[in-house]
Amino acid sequence: MAREVTDRDQSGNAPATAGNAVTAARRPKVFLHIGEPKTGTTFLQQVIWRNRAALADQGVVLPGHHPQDHFRGSQDLRGIEKLDSDPAGSWAGEWEILATQAKRAPRAAVISHELFSAADAYQAEQAVKSLEPAEVHLVLTVRDMATLLPAEWQETVKHRNASSWEDWLVDVIDRESVAPDRRDWWFWRVHDTLAILDLWSRHIPAERVHLITAPRRGADPGLLWRRFAGMLEVDPDSVDLSRARANASLGLAEVEFIRRLNQQLSAEVPDWFYMWNVKEAVAHEALASRPAGARLVLPEARLDWAREHAEGLISGLGASSYDIVGDLDELRPQASADPAVSPADQPVEQILDAAVQAAAALVLNQYQKEHPAARPQKGLIGRGALADRLESTVAASPRIKRTVRELSSRHSSVRQLRILAWRVLERSRTRNNP
Repeated sequence: MAREVTDRDQSGNAPATAGNAVTAARRPKVFLHIGEPKTGTTFLQQVIWRNRAALADQGVVLPGHHPQDHFRGSQDLRGIEKLDSDPAGSWAGEWEILATQAKRAPRAAVISHELFSAADAYQAEQAVKSLEPAEVHLVLTVRDMATLLPAEWQETVKHRNASSWEDWLVDVIDRESVAPDRRDWWFWRVHDTLAILDLWSRHIPAERVHLITAPRRGADPGLLWRRFAGMLEVDPDSVDLSRARANASLGLAEVEFIRRLNQQLSAEVPDWFYMWNVKEAVAHEALASRPAGARLVLPEARLDWAREHAEGLISGLGASSYDIVGDLDELRPQASADPAVSPADQPVEQILDAAVQAAAALVLNQYQKEHPAARPQKGLIGRGALADRLESTVAASPRIKRTVRELSSRHSSVRQLRILAWRVLERSRTRNNP
């Protein structure tokens, strides 16, 4: 039965006795938050990363030094090929580093990236095995389909999709959702909730599988964090939520501009270059700050399908033994009061205005690449002066990061040094460090 989190013990450990107390004390919990994408994952990740010291004081640590380390770990675990032209450096061995660091947590560790949800059965099994003997917990955040679909289409556009909103819905709903193995398609690989849970729960007891429902639009923005914090058994009020930002949606004119850009963009441009320059510099830094205007909503003709999907999902979850955090009723789509407007119908003047701002952002981005001292530094906020200074120094130098990553991919001794350095920095982060 769905419920809000209260103080509870879900460790799954045997009761402590004289014979097993030491073993239990040394067995940390590892919370592997695998997505789903567009379910508040960016918000939660920013909360935990920007409040690392407050969480460390409560025994909860984050393996790695930056959120990108968890992305790179997911790529390594899933065997994603890395282009030689990508200047970011190899991600071979990154999952091994994260897993080893997580197992050395004082009480609990959190690994969080939404692309873990795309893992196949073998990769999920390897992930769990590599985290043992820690007590592995799986965390999946989910959202109602009526608000998920618009958010996901916009996200695919920021990842180079050139399909219109209407054509994309035809693919996802009419063609892919009824395929014999719909997880062959990207949307369903990361959003076929019951299939994802079944795949991972083969290796994790159901009581350690936590499904968190995303609150409805208009709810207290801190509610999702309180649900996540309750699962971690930390004080939700110990963090500063103002340090986190939501992954803001683009306006319809802005996303339509990027979609049309995608149509014209040469295939010669590699995806890593696109991510740096279009997704980050244009979409996230330049266009996301513009007034959003009309909101993209699911057309009324698609609501019956979304509701039918929700009932099947709610029935499956209700019959399971998973830990449901929140309210399954939040997965039922509601009709929107906003009219359904097609992005392709936006006024040309608004699209042109977005294009001009995007062009100016690209010029600035290129200048800052050629003159790194001109680029503002974006360090993670938090206490722990030594840790923050060292991490900021490395983060500001692409050359250092690439060198360390390349050496890590070739030499296990370098990976061990990175694990040791992380432990030292984590100890410097807490108030109680002697």
